[in-house]
Amino acid sequence: MTNQGKSTAKRWYDDACGTALALELVGERWSLLIVRELMFGPRRFGEIKAQLSGISANVLTLRLEGLEQAGILRRRKLPSPASVQVYELTPWGYESEPIFQTMGRWATRSPCHDPTLPLSPASIMMSLRAMLDAGRPDATTATIAFRFARDAFVARLAGGALEIVRGDIGAPDVVFASDPTTLARVVYGKWPVAEAEAEGVLRIEGDRALLERFVTLFSLPPKVR
Repeated sequence: MTNQGKSTAKRWYDDACGTALALELVGERWSLLIVRELMFGPRRFGEIKAQLSGISANVLTLRLEGLEQAGILRRRKLPSPASVQVYELTPWGYESEPIFQTMGRWATRSPCHDPTLPLSPASIMMSLRAMLDAGRPDATTATIAFRFARDAFVARLAGGALEIVRGDIGAPDVVFASDPTTLARVVYGKWPVAEAEAEGVLRIEGDRALLERFVTLFSLPPKVR
């Protein structure tokens, strides 16, 4: 955002608090979810829209423009042969991930949280990073590929930290091929892997025992009373 843009932009709040400014930057409907969809790398306009059920093309365009003006994301044209325009977070935009993790852990404590609602691939991947029990002593190391219908990720667990990148790369220990909702049921609902396989909604390749161990490392926080 230019200095001129900063000085002439309409303010929502007459408040110097950083939280108030944060709401002005990403507080409009869909803005935070757009940032979420870009957290694992560049996405085309259509790819973003496909993961945000209910957003119109016009609203998505407006939100992308606003986030670009705020310096949170930028547009870039991929080199040939792709030669398509993508949207990606700026380094400052990527710094927002801890906000998502904290908000996610906080909000899922609400009795209103409905874990059966749809999830995007990026959403469930961010959830795994937020809900990993990092304080639990565990020496498990693993590389797990998650393959969804239109997206793929690789998670590397080591030293109590979980790194996740978009793509289907390397030689993973385990491949989890399914959909985000099924993954959430297996990880958080502790739905037995064998039952999910029997229903035909999950396919596992590789070290099954390792996967069984991996899914025990995540849990949702307790609900408020």
